Amino acid sequence: MSLKIRLSRGGAKKRPFYRIVVADARMPRDGRFVERIGTFDPLKAKDAADRLVVDAAKAQDWLNKGAQPTDRVARLLESAGVGKRATRNNPEKAKPKKKAQERAAAAAAAAEAAEAASAE
Repeated sequence: MSLKIRLSRGGAKKRPFYRIVVADARMPRDGRFVERIGTFDPLKAKDAADRLVVDAAKAQDWLNKGAQPTDRVARLLESAGVGKRATRNNPEKAKPKKKAQERAAAAAAAAEAAEAASAE
């Protein structure tokens, strides 16, 4: 059984409220979970004490048991002082593709030609 530490959405329309839960990866987002370990209220101020409430001992225990946090939960746990988030970087994916490179080269050439014409 693959376990995830993830957010389960609650609250009204346009008023999100999340519970941080440990759930089987095959269960729906708001479905059955194993244990609730905290809450996250994104509408509260970033410096509010009750914006993120996490039982650090339970979270660390589940991480030690092999539960995988989602990206957002990993960020939240890191800000709460539980665990360390692995940095992710894929510079190859951010590079412009072939067509964009051609357009950029054409724009640079046009700008260079316009500058040369204005210098004369």
